[in-house]
Amino acid sequence: MKNNSQSQNYKKLDSLLKELPWFVEEYIDKKKRKLSPGTLLNYCHDFKIFFNWLVSEGFYNGEIKEIPLSLFETLTTQQIEDFLSFLKFQLDNREITINRKLSSLKSLFNYLQNVAETEKLEPYLTRNVMAKIEFNDVSEDPETIANRMEGKILIGDEYEDFRLFVAKDYGETNKSNKRITTFFNLNKERDTAIVSLFLGSGLRLSELVWLNIEDIDFNKNCVRVIRKGNKEQYVYFSEQAMADLKAYLSVRGNKYNIPRENKAVFVAAPMGPKGTTRRLSGRAIEKLIEKYAIAFGKPSLSVHKLRHSFATRYHSEINDVPKLRRQLGHSSIETTMIYTHLKNEDLKNAINKLNMPKEQ
Repeated sequence: MKNNSQSQNYKKLDSLLKELPWFVEEYIDKKKRKLSPGTLLNYCHDFKIFFNWLVSEGFYNGEIKEIPLSLFETLTTQQIEDFLSFLKFQLDNREITINRKLSSLKSLFNYLQNVAETEKLEPYLTRNVMAKIEFNDVSEDPETIANRMEGKILIGDEYEDFRLFVAKDYGETNKSNKRITTFFNLNKERDTAIVSLFLGSGLRLSELVWLNIEDIDFNKNCVRVIRKGNKEQYVYFSEQAMADLKAYLSVRGNKYNIPRENKAVFVAAPMGPKGTTRRLSGRAIEKLIEKYAIAFGKPSLSVHKLRHSFATRYHSEINDVPKLRRQLGHSSIETTMIYTHLKNEDLKNAINKLNMPKEQ
């Protein structure tokens, strides 16, 4: 489900990689599964600026495509500080922009030192100068944080599009793969209910993991959770989330062969010689969201971004910060205020309301 913008970014990325050293292409290839083409394109632009600076300063005499790994072993911390000064005083980059470019380089150098290996199982780099460089101190206001978050959450019609993708379209997309289809048909109700609860309640990952059947109030559309600080609270969720939850619970017993004593709402398929059914772990939920997000064409989406998506939509449609703070379980209202700074027009023009029940 990649859109035209993503396709264009991939084409630009392929073109730019032809100008860069081979190890950058290898790094980008490893990152494609988790990062969007736009992010990878930004990384490559950052690398190109750094490599061009190395050539202009006389550290290497040749094309940037031919820059050897051995050069990185010789760079000093002062030389890297000189590059950061170049970004600030010559390119007029702001502190937050410099941090982003430094982050790109840190990621590349970390890959070369700690992930990539030669045929002799040795790291590409034994010395990582970027690991010694500290980020600039940047104090971000809520609006800055909100603007950075905006492109990484679900907006407008994407809420229902993503839910339907998990419920149906992922299976249609992969119907030629028997193994994926079998696994999808087993778990589609469960996975849809998980996504629907995140998008319809703003629950934290740990809160969803530890839900038990008796925690659900089917009459009031809410669940009992233990929030940070060991505080018990009833959290409301949308009617769509309740419908998806009921659909899952109606097949939960038969599909997962669950013993009566297992009260966990979300469980993993039986595994091992005894076919033991276990509570679905937080890591397993993160992985399944990651799987669907990548296939959906929004790889930056995560469990936490689904919580952000809920909060953004809630504020846009209900506009009650104290209630949103309670819904999310924030101890500080300043944290909740981030969502009041999101300005995307899709949020202001949202049509479908959440149907959040009134507090009793």
